[in-house]
Amino acid sequence: MRSVLKCVILSALAIGALAIPAFADDGAGPSDAAREFNGIVPRADAPGEGASPFLGSGNLLYHNGPILPTNKTYAIYWVPPGYSVSASYTSLINRFLGDVAHDSGKTSNVYWSDTQYYDNTHGHVRYSSTFGGSVVDTKALPANGCTDRYTSVCLSDAQIRSEINSVAGAHGWSRANTVIFMFTAKGIGSCYSGSSCAFSTYCAYHSSFSSSAGRTYYANMPYADTVPSACDAGNKPNNDDADATLNVTSHEHNEAITDPQGNAWYDSAGYENGDKCAWIFGSQLGGTTGHKYNQVLNGHHYELQEEWSNNSSRCVLTGL
Repeated sequence: MRSVLKCVILSALAIGALAIPAFADDGAGPSDAAREFNGIVPRADAPGEGASPFLGSGNLLYHNGPILPTNKTYAIYWVPPGYSVSASYTSLINRFLGDVAHDSGKTSNVYWSDTQYYDNTHGHVRYSSTFGGSVVDTKALPANGCTDRYTSVCLSDAQIRSEINSVAGAHGWSRANTVIFMFTAKGIGSCYSGSSCAFSTYCAYHSSFSSSAGRTYYANMPYADTVPSACDAGNKPNNDDADATLNVTSHEHNEAITDPQGNAWYDSAGYENGDKCAWIFGSQLGGTTGHKYNQVLNGHHYELQEEWSNNSSRCVLTGL
């Protein structure tokens, strides 16, 4: 994400069993003390995005926080009555998360770049991922918790956290070294503050919260093709709306591994490994116009952005 927040803790709010802090957004980079919303994927057409050679300032710096040495992923698809996703949306995203897990340990995709990062407790990240499964959540949406310019319905971050906590609890999901992706249906907006909203400010972000079940790492994943000009890079190797969402899913997944609490790896300007390479895709491996791909995982084709490598001081798709 590119974090656009300099977060200052104002108060602690309690929603159910969740401890959800509130933050002020002054538009500057994140402070070391309280970087609440991270991995914020900006609009593809935002000034500076897609730039070369990279965004931010220099290599990532270690800020003494934890990484995820291994990781398990779960997917929640919140598709209430009256809303929909594309025909292959859930199956392609599930396949992708399974393919990332299947290819654990391989140097041939962008996830291997994470293995150069470490923390003081676990040592280096190990490319060791597991896909725990998914749930289609048909619960009706709560009353609007926010207002955004692109949709008539809007979920606040507190509402997203509450639903993640509810679904994960109902299914007995472990929270340790786990990233839960909340994929919302087409036409559902969200905001993490009054002016920072899906499709106008971000295409996705990752964060965490504490509850009685432990610390939960999650990513808010709006339906990217709700506003294609903002969140779709153009290539669809699987010819489905899921392709656009998968690109930002990879961004958030890699950042949640290397900076899960916003206090591990980011550069002096506040950019995480995905932020520095947002909307930069590198060399293509094949495909036709509009359907090109640059990654092969478990034999399947994907179009994913590059990730930052301190080892090479550049964005990479494979190796270090």
